[in-house]
Amino acid sequence: MAGKPTLATVAKEAGVSVPTVSQVLRGTGRISDKTRDKVLEAAKKLRYVPDSRAAAMRSGENREIGFVINQLANPFNAEVISGVVDLLETEGFMVSVLDTRDDAARQGRQLEAFIRHGRGGLLWVPATETPDETFDLLTTHQIPTVTFLRNACRGFDHVGIRNAEATLIATDHLVSLGHRHIAYLGGTDMTIVRRQRVDGYEQTLARHGLGPGILWPSGDNKLAGLEAMLDLHRTHPKVTGVVCNGDMVALGACLGLARLGLRPGRDISIIGFDDIQDAAVGTPPLTTMAVSPHSLGGKLARVLLDRIAEPDAPPRSLEVSAELVMRDTTAKCRETA
Repeated sequence: MAGKPTLATVAKEAGVSVPTVSQVLRGTGRISDKTRDKVLEAAKKLRYVPDSRAAAMRSGENREIGFVINQLANPFNAEVISGVVDLLETEGFMVSVLDTRDDAARQGRQLEAFIRHGRGGLLWVPATETPDETFDLLTTHQIPTVTFLRNACRGFDHVGIRNAEATLIATDHLVSLGHRHIAYLGGTDMTIVRRQRVDGYEQTLARHGLGPGILWPSGDNKLAGLEAMLDLHRTHPKVTGVVCNGDMVALGACLGLARLGLRPGRDISIIGFDDIQDAAVGTPPLTTMAVSPHSLGGKLARVLLDRIAEPDAPPRSLEVSAELVMRDTTAKCRETA
């Protein structure tokens, strides 16, 4: 098998010098259209792909971005990644995605690998219990970094969501519909994000004199949401309204109600968080706090591009508000109607 094509083999095929090939592929130099066409045709014929690592070493610029996320399987994260990739690719960057599964040790190995292989920037959802050494590592190597969702407050740029504000609005919505027994469903650890969302829920209950509330844990997937909803209803049958930690939990909770012969929005109201694509096509369509994940990914990518362009600018924090999108899984409480 022939070796992989190089600048030299492209030059030989085109009948030109190696510097000429290099200039054509970089779009520099005063090269005639005829010569440029010959070089490009030769490169295409030989399936030549430039070595971006070598180019980065020559120019000091790396066009690869790392995205270290906490749960790739969650459709919310997938839609955010799509928004990130769509913007960064238009700016000539490639995105590599790794899933920490919220494991700080795995995250450490992944970040060290990113540094060894070189990346032009990092988008990062810090794992729970991330040690100080990890933050120090990124600071030492001066990698342009934007934290996402979980604010590390370590001098990095950050993009997040006004979580407490969102769940306050969600819980208020259920109260306005006459619900007085409202539970919070979802999450297993008290991460920064979940703590903020629970705070908004609890603040609303306290303001309306509705007691301390019910925090019911669940993994962030449909099956876990289904099983948690069954357990919640069995243990607290008076609950008529449920604020969920995310849309996947909410969609699973709706399936759990269906298994019990109950209907979301008629027997028990359920409100999600995120507005992933599946929310609008659920059966029934899911009421949720929308943050437009794809658009949020674009905002995240833009903050990183700004940091790369201005490495000495002050750290920036951008938090977006969620919008209540009313569909069919919330309605007036039948007990108070």
